[in-house]
Amino acid sequence: MSDKPTIKPRENGPYLVTNCRQLTGLDGREYASQGTVALCRCGGSKNKPFCDGTHWSHHFDEHAPPPA
Repeated sequence: MSDKPTIKPRENGPYLVTNCRQLTGLDGREYASQGTVALCRCGGSKNKPFCDGTHWSHHFDEHAPPPA
């Protein structure tokens, strides 16, 4: 098993990051991790960069064209 972080998209859901010990946001803020985190990919989470399940209520479709 690799110690390197891996990122896998869940179908119509978040990115799952495994083997993650720390994340650094675009703003430079650092987030500690227990190893696996779910990152928002629909853009609707109120807890960005983390997924809060909003993709369910927004009916996020990874194959749909992005909104204009």
